Amino acid sequence: MSIAPQHAPLNPPASEPSTPPADPAPARPRAWRADLLVAAVSLLTALWVTSSLWADPAHRASGVNSGDQAFFEWLLSYGAWAVGHGADPLFTHLLNVPDGVNLAVNTSITVYAVAFAPLTYLAGPAVTFLVILTLNLALSAFAWYRLFTRHLGAAPWAAAVGGLFCGFAPAMISHANAHLNWTAQWVIPLIIGRCLLLVRRGRPVRDGVILGLLIAVCFSIAAEALFFTALALGVFTLVWALSQRTAARSLVRPALAGLGTAALVAGVLLAYPLWLHFLGPQGYHGTGFDPKIHNEDLAAYAAWPQRSLAGALGLNAELAANPTEENSFFGAPLLVLIAVGLVLLWRRADGAHRATLRALAVVAGAFALLSLGPELRWLHHLTGVPMPEALVGGLPVFNAALPSRLALIVAPVFGLILAWLGTALTRPGAARPLPGPRWAWVAAFAVALVPLVPTPLLARDRAPVPHFFAAGTWRQYVADGGTVVPVPITNDLLPDGQRWQAAALTDGGSVFRLPAGFFLGPGGPNGTGRIGPVPRPTQTLLEEVAKTGTVPPIGDAERTALREDLRYWQGSIVVLADDVHGAHWQTYQPALLQTMTALLGAPERVDDVWLWHVPA
Repeated sequence: MSIAPQHAPLNPPASEPSTPPADPAPARPRAWRADLLVAAVSLLTALWVTSSLWADPAHRASGVNSGDQAFFEWLLSYGAWAVGHGADPLFTHLLNVPDGVNLAVNTSITVYAVAFAPLTYLAGPAVTFLVILTLNLALSAFAWYRLFTRHLGAAPWAAAVGGLFCGFAPAMISHANAHLNWTAQWVIPLIIGRCLLLVRRGRPVRDGVILGLLIAVCFSIAAEALFFTALALGVFTLVWALSQRTAARSLVRPALAGLGTAALVAGVLLAYPLWLHFLGPQGYHGTGFDPKIHNEDLAAYAAWPQRSLAGALGLNAELAANPTEENSFFGAPLLVLIAVGLVLLWRRADGAHRATLRALAVVAGAFALLSLGPELRWLHHLTGVPMPEALVGGLPVFNAALPSRLALIVAPVFGLILAWLGTALTRPGAARPLPGPRWAWVAAFAVALVPLVPTPLLARDRAPVPHFFAAGTWRQYVADGGTVVPVPITNDLLPDGQRWQAAALTDGGSVFRLPAGFFLGPGGPNGTGRIGPVPRPTQTLLEEVAKTGTVPPIGDAERTALREDLRYWQGSIVVLADDVHGAHWQTYQPALLQTMTALLGAPERVDDVWLWHVPA
């Protein structure tokens, strides 16, 4: 494959006989049939992976990441509400009273929130969340297939294998545990395909406009993924251009015209989000997550993931920071197949295709190396060996990315190698066929890929939103814009409050505000970010009670701190539900009820919640 338009996608060696192009007319129906088949397989596989949630979308949640699911459901609800009420979709004062939240430095998924607003109002945010998650997986697989077969010269069935691997790679299944941003990989092959069209045909301005729109969409859904994609394309282009200087010089003019147009379009669309992201209130610089915790374990590349056939047989290894960050986990057989395949493709390729293979190998190697973080980790243990990521991890933008996630770039490279390797197996009459019988290669593909076939996501029951909020009863006790103080205070580990607010956002009436919440904001060390605000005394107290079930001694100091916190949060009422959801551990509602009674006195039973009026 060559970027330059004058080369065929897979350049045959000069010794191979050339064949006249086939009549494209009869090929098109066959291509459409292949497209429909791959689309159907992609959708069915996505439904299989998410089937545990589809059993009851309103009352089922991710078994390992229900906090993030509640956050994305809130984002979908807030985005729909913002559209209907003319509010700022990227900054809100409904959370984190009184400071508010900068959603531009969070994963705002504004495009999804706007596009799916009717479904959110009609069916609720839990259903919208699940629809988007399922479509993300299916569309990602199909989009990679289309890129491989339409732009990169792969045969349809081989492109299907590569595309399905990319769409349901171990990292995609891992991030399907509630990450609507990272599972939206479908936009990446669209960007790559548009970049290729930009230099292959004579319409760079038109293609640049479309590329600019895609960049804006990707920034809205997953800005970190956009950064990784731009970085990978930059590395690929540099390595390729050094090998193909004459071809590269011929592409400079259309590339500059197209990329300049794309930058202009994206710049106009993203002017406000970018200002808010880098210079707006409640921003930060760097996530604050420890890169020596969120780095990929070197052994993880050869391990098998949890939610796979190999994992179902107990062959997986728990080497990730958490179940949502299995960003490599390819298994040793696949690594061997890719290495052998790359060597064989290299041997049978001409100079143009070798330049592409070299650039792909450099991209995969560089990102795999950077994913290891600032210090090498092997089988859970930091080894003290410094790694290249330490040189760039503190730079702007780099400091907002988790090193482990850089491994996400490796999977599409592997998918493309699989597609080209499969194509080479089906090319009749090649002067340099792949060695060995075809059945041996089919067996090698099976050994490498069958253990990675995904199994359904883990799911857990989740109590419904209390009728007090679902029916709007709360409006009898709180004025529009007043603050409801949940017990315990909402954060990533105790997400109930944002689910309650999401119900209010989508029922068409007034909305209450919340103290704290689950979001990324300032407050970390050295100007970095953190999850939620710096906890106030009452939040810390109630979280400890919820986690341990131990009621501490309550005296004047605790009551004074509560009054100060309620004043700071501008609280109207304090509410405790009968069921308190803990994202990662069991909670103790009776202990919370006993603690709050000691703090504020006996509560009032209203509908299906315990309610305390905030003293004047």
